[in-house]
Amino acid sequence: MNNKTKKRRSPQLPSLQFSPTAWAKLLFLREYGDTEVGGFGISAADDLLLIEDIQLVRQTCSWAHVAFEDDAVAEFFDEQVDAGRKPEQFARVWIHTHPGDCPQPSGVDEETFERVFGNAEWAVMFILARGGDCYARLRFNSGPGGETELPIELDYGREFNGSDFDAWEIEYLQSVDVEEPAAVARSRAATDKPVRRRNADDRDQSHELACSVDWEDEWLSEFSFAHRSEEECDDNF
Repeated sequence: MNNKTKKRRSPQLPSLQFSPTAWAKLLFLREYGDTEVGGFGISAADDLLLIEDIQLVRQTCSWAHVAFEDDAVAEFFDEQVDAGRKPEQFARVWIHTHPGDCPQPSGVDEETFERVFGNAEWAVMFILARGGDCYARLRFNSGPGGETELPIELDYGREFNGSDFDAWEIEYLQSVDVEEPAAVARSRAATDKPVRRRNADDRDQSHELACSVDWEDEWLSEFSFAHRSEEECDDNF
């Protein structure tokens, strides 16, 4: 009889992985403007925690918030289904940037994650700060439920399809409407200077910061995707 005891290995955490192309695009989107920017991670069919692309939807952004248009999210979902993808490939990984150095989720980030993804079987919140630090957390509701932070990796085994700065810039300009700070808007109004927005077609898009949108399985549940980040990490605790 073997009296030696075997050391039990702790189960290895999965990691949130990005293809080189997806990571290059995310860095481009983070650096293009001075505000937050948000989107959905598109997962590989054979690995739902491997992000192959990041897709923006129409949104209003400032240094401290992102708000997705309700009809834009619904349109994005329909397009993804028409392309043959399942919701777990395009509607479970929420990606956004923080313009500062802190990647920790703010209180409103947490509230948004709970409200929007609280009923999903699983979901991931990923944040990339301008300083380079990042944060990822997996929440799962099957069984007893739970959540855990995930390591983040680049999968260099996936082909790098090259940077497409022109296409990424067009996607940004067509999707992101930058909101002026209130003080700047008041000053501009006092001098009757027109507002200049950074959009490909210079659309005037004044959207509400809170919105509702058809969501996932029933495509009918109310959803708000406005969120706000904190200037300093310590403010989150």
